Formats: sequence, C-alpha cells, structure tokens
Amino acid sequence: MVAWNDYKAIAKDRGALALELYIVESTPQKAPDDVKQCLPAHLEYQRELEQRGILVLAGPLSDPTGESMEGAGLIVYRADSMADAKQLADGDPMHNRGARSYTLRKWLVNEGSISLNVGLSTGRAQLS
Repeated sequence: MVAWNDYKAIAKDRGALALELYIVESTPQKAPDDVKQCLPAHLEYQRELEQRGILVLAGPLSDPTGESMEGAGLIVYRADSMADAKQLADGDPMHNRGARSYTLRKWLVNEGSISLNVGLSTGRAQLS
C-alpha cells in the first residue's frame, strides 16, 4: 500500500493531472418517502454549493442492474481537506436528517476528457 500523498506526487511526476477531489456515496437509510421529503432541501443545498464553486458533479445512482433508482446518489466536491469535505457532506439535509448515510473518499483525477459545447447566441451549454 502507498501513502496517498506519495501516490499523488508520483502521479504528478508522470504528468497526470492529479486533481484531488472528494467523492460522497450517499445511501438511503430510511423509507423512500423520507428520502423524497428531504429532496427539496437537498437540491437547494446542492445549488448553493454549485454557485459557490464547491460542487463539481452530483446525481442519482442506479441499482447494480442499471434498471432501477433506489435513492442513492454520488456527489463530487472541491475541498481543501478531508475535514472540509466531511463538513460539506454533514451539512447536506439528506445526511443531517438521517434520510441517507454516506461514505467519503478522496479521488485523484488523472485521466479522461470532458466536452463542453457553448452556444454563444443561445446561451446554452451542453456537457458530454
């Protein structure tokens, strides 16, 4: 096993992006109706974090078959530390009201691509 910061340095040395983000896997702990009741407050919290530049990506997860939605979600934060990311996850109404629990991990983004199409006259943006 390699220490996280050692691995991050190795990734940077080989020319990888080595962008450190924080991943929250959010899992239902109460009935679906309890999760749905928290949804408006959760979405408002997410919008606030997005406006502040903290929320990178967020959305629901399917079940393992890809056929059903069970109320779980994945959230990606920009944060300065694990403690800061934990504070963000704890502040989510889904978590602080007990509708969902979560697992928090660091994520080192090294490879991949993102496409952004911006319509200058329409003001529309499409991410793919």
